[in-house]
Amino acid sequence: MNESKLRDLLAQVSDGTLPPDHALERLRTLPFAEAGQVLADTHRVIRQGFPEAVFAEGKTHTQTSDALTALVAAHGCALATRVSPEMAGLLRQRFPTGSYDGVSRLYRVGQMERPFQSAPVAVVCAGTSDVPVAEEAAQTLEFAGAKVNRITDVGVAGLHRLLARLDDLRSASIVIAVAGMEGALPSVLGGLVAAPVIAVPTSVGYGANLGGISALLTMLNSCASGLTVVNIDNGFGAAVAALRILNRPMQA
Repeated sequence: MNESKLRDLLAQVSDGTLPPDHALERLRTLPFAEAGQVLADTHRVIRQGFPEAVFAEGKTHTQTSDALTALVAAHGCALATRVSPEMAGLLRQRFPTGSYDGVSRLYRVGQMERPFQSAPVAVVCAGTSDVPVAEEAAQTLEFAGAKVNRITDVGVAGLHRLLARLDDLRSASIVIAVAGMEGALPSVLGGLVAAPVIAVPTSVGYGANLGGISALLTMLNSCASGLTVVNIDNGFGAAVAALRILNRPMQA
């Protein structure tokens, strides 16, 4: 069940083509669906504009596939994050039409129906070592129907590389900035563009990077006002934050 299907259901009740009792039966499983050990939140897409995703790390294959099955049944599509290559091979047996990307570790079944008409979201990463986190963000956005402009390897150690893409950056609806090491990239972008900047620290770096904590603290202490900062390596969270912003004009 998504917002479009819910509107159609209510319209059918309103015009008398669907009895209220039949509509009620369809809505009985609206808040969640039980699948094995999983309680899939099938109502989330109506509340938030994006369906529940399955965080596969730490889950068994059965738990992951059961959750995906429930979500596909409810929405016609589903997304799993942090999927290992071994689990992806097992998921292909149950979801042969699904696709796996080994860089982002996303397993996608179908795609959301409503495309966004806004300008692309720029997903910017400081170095190619940050690409897996950036791709998690970019492909989550594409799953939701948003346009993405990927800008790669433009870290501040070579600032001219970033400035060469300034037109692309300034035409973006939102900028997601992914960086490890000291995490300076979002601060620079925050001073260059008017669009919202969502900063993603990564665990890329040497010892004093402390698994991304150094980059996280840099971004939290940025002198560029108004940055949004998500958790370390959380490209998915950055994408959903961007989708919440993009969804606002549709709700106005």
